[in-house]
Amino acid sequence: MGENNKKRPGGGFAAWRPSLIWIAVLVGVMLLLQRFGMGASGAVTLSTSEFDEVIALGCVKSVTAREGSVNVTGELAVKEISELPEGLKKQLAEMPQGTKNVSFKTTVTNNPEVEAERIRAMKEKGVDYTLKEAPKWGLVSFILPIVLLFALGYFFFNRLSRNNMGMAQDFGRSRARKSDPGELKITFEDVAGCEEAKEETKELIDYLKDPDKFTRIGARIPRGVILVGPPGTGKTLIAKAIAGEAGVPFFSITGSDFVEMFVGVGAARVRDLFDTGRANAPCIIFIDEIDAVGRHRGSGLGNGNDEREQTLNALLVGMDGFEQNDGVIIIAATNRPDVLDPALLRPGRFDRQVILDIPDLKGREAILKVHAKKVKMASDVDLSSVAKQTPGLSGAELENIVNEAAIWAARQNHEEVTMADFEAARDKVCFGRERKSLALDEKDRKITAVHESGHAIVMALSDKGDPVHKVTIIPRGQALGATFSMPEKDRMHRSKAELEDILVSRYAGRVAEEIVFGDITAGASNDIKRATEIARRMVCEWGMSDKLSPRVYGQREETLFLGREVSRQVDYSDETANLIDSEINAFISRAKSEAKQILSEHREALDKLAEALLKYETLEGSEVKDIIEGRELEREKTDPEPEAKPEPEEPESGGE
Repeated sequence: MGENNKKRPGGGFAAWRPSLIWIAVLVGVMLLLQRFGMGASGAVTLSTSEFDEVIALGCVKSVTAREGSVNVTGELAVKEISELPEGLKKQLAEMPQGTKNVSFKTTVTNNPEVEAERIRAMKEKGVDYTLKEAPKWGLVSFILPIVLLFALGYFFFNRLSRNNMGMAQDFGRSRARKSDPGELKITFEDVAGCEEAKEETKELIDYLKDPDKFTRIGARIPRGVILVGPPGTGKTLIAKAIAGEAGVPFFSITGSDFVEMFVGVGAARVRDLFDTGRANAPCIIFIDEIDAVGRHRGSGLGNGNDEREQTLNALLVGMDGFEQNDGVIIIAATNRPDVLDPALLRPGRFDRQVILDIPDLKGREAILKVHAKKVKMASDVDLSSVAKQTPGLSGAELENIVNEAAIWAARQNHEEVTMADFEAARDKVCFGRERKSLALDEKDRKITAVHESGHAIVMALSDKGDPVHKVTIIPRGQALGATFSMPEKDRMHRSKAELEDILVSRYAGRVAEEIVFGDITAGASNDIKRATEIARRMVCEWGMSDKLSPRVYGQREETLFLGREVSRQVDYSDETANLIDSEINAFISRAKSEAKQILSEHREALDKLAEALLKYETLEGSEVKDIIEGRELEREKTDPEPEAKPEPEEPESGGE
């Protein structure tokens, strides 16, 4: 038989049942209205005495009665209202003026002699009297409407109860979103910058494709894999790529989807999720941000036996209850592995931790190439150079740079994305957008130029720090100016000499203001804050003080429930605290003195660089080097006219 002849769900009587119910309700209401005489609209009600009185007055035009019934209806022909009974007058007064024919209803007695006399009087007055036969189903007409109304009430009550029960069951159902094989188009070709993680998860794909390969030699595939790494490093992306490569159903859910205000809902959803996974095996279940339900038990500030811990217990039991090699693999992601309950990370549950860290230079270039496939690239774009300029950025931030470059190119009406567009996008993502509308007066511009010139000269003359990439006095983010460096390579370690050079460069801006103006401003607040933090860590954490033993001073206290550092434990004496302060001050004093010595020796370069910044607002690293070495800038030979200066406006404190 063809497809059209198959029974469709919900067809037949089930499709017509709601309509039939409403039809029955309507019939019941109509019968009730008819039964109790509520069908006449605008009819007056007469008592028995008033009925006899209007008959005697000759006002009755017609009467209709039914055998065995005391209810009588009819029509009045009103002639003179003043002659009518008082009760009838009041009812007629409420009707529109000019009404001549009025319907009425009344109730008579069951006395046959009285009724015979009344009928005789009506015939003498010429009343059109009609007597109808009693219906054979009179009892049914009385009972049926009542039965229908009770049935209607039962129907709605039953339906409401089922809906409430269904809602209660829905609360306990998993919120996981299913992606069938073929829906996920993401593969390992779309993942870059984490080759070790890809290699470590490939065996999961091999198992899902060919489980006999492992079971033949008695191997047990990991039941769970937890992806650990900072935000934006591609944890969710690699989970989708695993499912896309394996070609199996993919269920995704977040840790917060388990927890509700009702007790027991989270545990019920965990059980439903595992049941769904077993029914669709082989499959992958991905739990994003598992730390929302997987935090260490008993870490709450109040009662530890809360809904979240019940959900965690259900998760632990569900994972440990899987049969060996049943084709269901749990993949979880978190950027806080330190707060997870140890029971989650033991073998048999999440057997393996896969680390996805910030990509290195090679990884950043590979990530940029993946995202650059989606945009039109100009021939001058060098992605390796962009990768060198973006140390410490995650994959998500690199994707944002490519997208911002494409947006900037479109705004500039470019047909392709150029290297200049990538430069603008990099600066915007890393340092904030240019705030050219925040115009500075000449005095503030000069202070900012001197401040940034001090940073640039010290950084350019340092043989251990990163070379200067760009210096600008155009406000970006919260800073009025900035000096950017571009690392030549990824640095895994910082030596004591390198850190001391960083301290010198941090104080160079403040020292330059003091040398040129004989005064200082609040623009170095961010520099001082960062320099103080570096000096404190050199003394208290990295053991770089000559007067203190190499140990950690001040253990951090963290509350797992809050997930952040609350305070620092003082585990040293007052004498040691004084010595720590003395060493931190010594590092800062030496840095400030060295910055003053360097800038004093290169005072002429400091003045020239500040003048160039006031004239051009932005200088490249090569131009800074030319000024320090006494060479003339190339742009001064071709374009001596300065750029237009913005209108004066109230400045903000800042600086790099």
